[in-house]
Amino acid sequence: MTSSSSLSLHFTALLPSKPRRSVIVGAQTAHPAESTASPTVDADRLEPRVELRDGFFILKEKFRKGINPQEKVKIEREPMKLFMENGIEELAKKSMEEIDSEKSSKEDVDVRLKWLGLFHRRKHHYGKFMMRLKLPNGVTTSAQTRYLASVIRKYGEDGCADVTTRQNWQIRGVVLPDVPEILKGLASVGLTSLQSGMDNVRNPVGNPIAGIDPDEIVDTRPYTNLLSQFITANSRGNPDFTNLPRKWNVCVVGTHDLYEHPHINDLAYMPANKDGRFGFNVLVGGFFSPKRCEEAIPLDAWVPAEDVLPLCKAVLEAYRDLGTRGNRQKTRMMWLIDELGVEGFRAEVEKRMPSGKLERASSEDLVNKQWERRDYFGVHPQKQEGLSYIGLHCPVGRLQADDMDELARLADTYGTGELRLTVEQNIIIPNVETSKTEALLQEPFLKNRFSPEPSILMKGLVACTGNQFCGQAIIETKLRALKVTEEVERLVAVPKPIRMHWTGCPNTCGQVQVADIGFMGCLTRGENGKPVEGADVYVGGRIGSDSHLGEIYKKSVRVTELVPLVAEILIKEFGAVPREREDNED
Repeated sequence: MTSSSSLSLHFTALLPSKPRRSVIVGAQTAHPAESTASPTVDADRLEPRVELRDGFFILKEKFRKGINPQEKVKIEREPMKLFMENGIEELAKKSMEEIDSEKSSKEDVDVRLKWLGLFHRRKHHYGKFMMRLKLPNGVTTSAQTRYLASVIRKYGEDGCADVTTRQNWQIRGVVLPDVPEILKGLASVGLTSLQSGMDNVRNPVGNPIAGIDPDEIVDTRPYTNLLSQFITANSRGNPDFTNLPRKWNVCVVGTHDLYEHPHINDLAYMPANKDGRFGFNVLVGGFFSPKRCEEAIPLDAWVPAEDVLPLCKAVLEAYRDLGTRGNRQKTRMMWLIDELGVEGFRAEVEKRMPSGKLERASSEDLVNKQWERRDYFGVHPQKQEGLSYIGLHCPVGRLQADDMDELARLADTYGTGELRLTVEQNIIIPNVETSKTEALLQEPFLKNRFSPEPSILMKGLVACTGNQFCGQAIIETKLRALKVTEEVERLVAVPKPIRMHWTGCPNTCGQVQVADIGFMGCLTRGENGKPVEGADVYVGGRIGSDSHLGEIYKKSVRVTELVPLVAEILIKEFGAVPREREDNED
């Protein structure tokens, strides 16, 4: 069990290497709940709903009325025992027929294995699993990439990998009998899939060019690594935080570009100085769900750099202890913040800090809100003299085993064996000697799909898994996103990059609400009145310091009718020009 004393760390090495100019900013826009008086909360409501029993947190008997089915599964058998007590070894020996014949083992496969990062694809790929890794800050190595390639290669057409919107790898095609050996293999190359699904903390996100960015505010890698190590107890499993009411996202911001998308995280650390000390202002509560999407709001709190972990621990404990566990659509952390009020929630976090105190927010925000977001594609100089990083487009994040092996080879040949993943599902090769960049650019691998110079619409394209592999997705996304974009590019010319995101269902893993144009899968009526694949189209999402969630532009559009609609939106809203007009002007 992780003790609070072990969190009293001094992060001298994590502080910015040189003084930064402070950017003084005004007060942030208030969330609706902040503009009214804090709600009255009975003292009984602040009683923790979970208790420690036999090393694991479990929901108290008195709070079990009206709980959702997933909570009942957790109560019946602690999911982490599949890992921490090696239950996976016995489960992996059973056939799927044996597993399905028993309620508890069927729940193991369909629910509890998500605590080990394993997602059964029962609907479309019975007996096959997606495995989600933990990759803090999106930093990986050539050895890790080769190992993952070796895993998926044996699964043929079902074996592939995706870069996710949380700077992470997901691999597909995994079968249960192989899992114990895969887990050992992951550990041998310094990877883990532990606590990456269901009601756990997801991959900590940071600046994809951390430590090499000449304009960074602070290197986010040490913080995201520590967060990940803490949350998983160095990949051994940390039952302090494996029974949350719902999933929970965290990021550490280190750049003016806000590549980290802080406004859609449950907890976001925003760099700020206070009284000559470096630390972070805190945002809380950002999330997407089918029924509600909210941007993170200020907690009116600042922590010094050495309190990054204690603050994370306190926020998680408040959420774990007090969050409701009924309707899954109302169990994300923002619902608890709404119920307690921002000040009420802040008070619960404060009393869980080691000192029992939490400083108010600083006005010395270090993020320059007038900063123009940079493009990381192509060749860029690093802060280290003589070195460059190269950003590569990875179309909708999908890779095959050979692609991963080739990326590993390029990272070894031209860099230091390191790769970076981005939340836009792309890949960066850092630490390339500037004298070698031209040779790298001439590599055949960069001349085809993985281009350092993608077209202006392709470079902002993001897509979730879609119904090829995901049972919840209503439509196919990845191939369709590419096809629609290619066809739109033939119709119009756009003056600037446009971010287009696709998601197969209302769970919005593709984060359509932050896109300039977003497509959320749905069913609609075809010409013959029968159901066909469609999309609700969103417009107006923004990222950065002026972030804004997009809104519905048109509902239930047949996918066969999306190309002309997208072209129309680009012309009306984003200054695009029809190709025939552009040709005439030329």
